[in-house]
Amino acid sequence: MFLRLTLLITILFSSNIVYSQVPSHIFGEPTTAEHALQHYPQDPEANGVILYERGNYTVDAADGYIRLLKEVHCKIKVFNAKDFKYSHIEIPYYRENNVQENIKDLKGITHNGDVKTYITDNAIFDTDESENWSLKKFTFPDVKDGSILEYSYRIETPYLHNLGGWNFMNSLPTIYSELHTEIPGNYTYNRTLFGDRKLDVNHAEVKKSCFQLPGYKVSGDCESATYVMKHIPAFKEEEYMLAGANYRPRLQFELRNTVNIDGSKKNYSKTWKDTDKIFKYDKNLGKQLKHTSFFEKQLPANISNISDKLERAKAVYYFIQKNMNWNKENRILSDIRVKDAFEKKSGNSSEINLSLINALEAVGLQPKIMLLATRDRAQPTKQYPVMTDFNYAIVYLNIDNTTYLLDATSKHTPFGILPYRLLNVEGRVLDFKKGSFWEPIKSTGRNLHYVNMQLSANANGEFTGKVSEASTGNISAVKRDKNNGIIKDQLVKRKQSKNEALDISNLTFENETNLEQPYKESYDLTIFEQPVGDKLYVYPFLFETYVLENPFKEEKRRYPIDFGFPIINNYLIAIDGSNQYEVVKTPENKILKLPNNDGELSVVYKVVGNKVNVRLSVKLNNTHFPKEAYPALRQFFTTLVNIQNEAPIEFKKM
Repeated sequence: MFLRLTLLITILFSSNIVYSQVPSHIFGEPTTAEHALQHYPQDPEANGVILYERGNYTVDAADGYIRLLKEVHCKIKVFNAKDFKYSHIEIPYYRENNVQENIKDLKGITHNGDVKTYITDNAIFDTDESENWSLKKFTFPDVKDGSILEYSYRIETPYLHNLGGWNFMNSLPTIYSELHTEIPGNYTYNRTLFGDRKLDVNHAEVKKSCFQLPGYKVSGDCESATYVMKHIPAFKEEEYMLAGANYRPRLQFELRNTVNIDGSKKNYSKTWKDTDKIFKYDKNLGKQLKHTSFFEKQLPANISNISDKLERAKAVYYFIQKNMNWNKENRILSDIRVKDAFEKKSGNSSEINLSLINALEAVGLQPKIMLLATRDRAQPTKQYPVMTDFNYAIVYLNIDNTTYLLDATSKHTPFGILPYRLLNVEGRVLDFKKGSFWEPIKSTGRNLHYVNMQLSANANGEFTGKVSEASTGNISAVKRDKNNGIIKDQLVKRKQSKNEALDISNLTFENETNLEQPYKESYDLTIFEQPVGDKLYVYPFLFETYVLENPFKEEKRRYPIDFGFPIINNYLIAIDGSNQYEVVKTPENKILKLPNNDGELSVVYKVVGNKVNVRLSVKLNNTHFPKEAYPALRQFFTTLVNIQNEAPIEFKKM
């Protein structure tokens, strides 16, 4: 007989608010108040507002199949149609092995007063975005100031593990957002609330006899739950932040287990021990580490004879980096064929980095796979393993108790330096012998930008001289990415664009491909500043500095700050008036320190005869700052930009 279950309800998020039913919203019938709304008081500058959105997730049985149904209804008010960017709707759906989620009853209406313009079938189209995900797209027509855009749809899915979740925050402010679920008692889900915003309504109860399986007389109970947030501000990107998914309030579900009709139990949620086993024997991951003998034959013979383990590892790293090209695709558990990729000299990120692991093992080292989420994605959940949280594999290597994290996809990253796109706090190292573990993601080495400028006045009253720049670590990788492959004339124009009074010539580079050495630029410089009477005002920071403008212009900060890597900038400048100019005035010396030794900024002007020596030092020792540190950081960068742009040295013609 059908197993009747009484659901044990666990309230996962504390809430003292008693749920009361919200007035129903009928599709196609916006309220008088919604039509009359002309702006949103909590965000008067917003071009529109989401009036109402509701998801209703239920499980149904029909045609001998159990399906998950996701119904969504949304209404959006347009205030400023000219600058409104949200009339294009994209609905993701999942597909796998010729089975896909189906989107049914998709309807859309543009309301302009009593006039309704419906979305037609020929205005709806599909695009494949990745191996398993597609988008159904449409655009609302006839959007004007005051329009209400309304749509609804239902997703029918056989993937009961893919309950997914609900995002409460959008790119527009949201007045009301609700998720309602009715889940049979024999389905148990882990639920996690992300973000720092609390639910306004968090209510769950047992709903009797809500689920009927065909062929069985006895019905089952459900957990009926409602989660609501109200008056949610719009999500806005900020400079130097991790992916918005880390901070947007959202409710995420993961199927933990099910109880079958016969009383047997099936577990879906894995422990890390379970997940390690899956990764170890997966044909696209663990089993791709069986090619050491192949790579032993491919490596130059002299590499294995290098006695120093670190130098041996570097030689292998640069060999793979040089001989394989990244096709800009990321893979974790699909389409990974290491041997084929190496023979083609091109592959996805995992094919390149797993080739590196095989090659390192071939010379007697012990690298491991490290899984992570790229910087544009949410950090992986640490409460329990979720394999889909990861989208990238790099190399973890420990040599004499020093850890190196390696990625060979970029042609310009030195050994031990990870590209900026991978610097996302933590990753999971797959140790198939001792068990996996979390590891902080950080690049080794110093990230330094150093500039030395020597200028002196000539008989024509012009200042001429030389500039030398050197960069290491992540900064050198950025510089090489930015400069390599661009013709020299364009680089000169880019450097001169900061100041029309500059003339740059004889630009040369060193160590463009030797990544173990600092990346160097040098050039001759002439300043054609116009005197003001008998005075001449010279700005010492004439070149393209590492920080050109203050990235923190807003008064307030909503999210934590993450720079990715620590930074050191040193500028040494000498300007000699010779027998042409005497020094009249220099800006004030300044020093500014961030709390907790997180950073320091100093500038010192020293006058010796007619010569001015300037030393500007900028250090950011920390990479991650809470939003409470924003005022100090904002002042730090404001001071730095002011020093560079608003502090001339005053000379007088002799």
